[in-house]
Amino acid sequence: MTSSAKKIVPLSPAGKAQEATRLLRADHKHVSELFEQFESARSSSRKKALVQEICQELTVHAQIEEEIFYPAIQPVLKDKTLVPEAKVEHETLKYLIAQIEDAETNSDLYDAKVKVLSEYVQHHVKEEQNEIFPQVKQSKLDLVELGAKLAQRKEELLAKLS
Repeated sequence: MTSSAKKIVPLSPAGKAQEATRLLRADHKHVSELFEQFESARSSSRKKALVQEICQELTVHAQIEEEIFYPAIQPVLKDKTLVPEAKVEHETLKYLIAQIEDAETNSDLYDAKVKVLSEYVQHHVKEEQNEIFPQVKQSKLDLVELGAKLAQRKEELLAKLS
């Protein structure tokens, strides 16, 4: 990073740096809202724009988890299956994303693939938030520092996609 580059630190509404799990929960909520908008969208152009944003958000989210979050948390988790399962789920998400990005919006399977992706993401989020996050919160990890690393990498990845 050059001296002129600005370090991105996720801030809470109170102006404090954001914990990693809070940042990831915010991502989960944002994508869930995008899926809800897709469900009510009628025009194919609106659906396509929403799906493009959903796929971008999920791709970046998965990458920051795989590069930073999972390697940081795996050594401290008592359960040795949660992170490997999450990684396998990410592989399936990436496969579904590739299928959707290659599909025509007017295809019979387009909406069905987006629906399956939505359901799969809901399953993944539920496991992360109910099983992984509570253990991470109880660990001695510096979640604010981890959140800052996640936010900075997310910003870098989104900048490359712009």
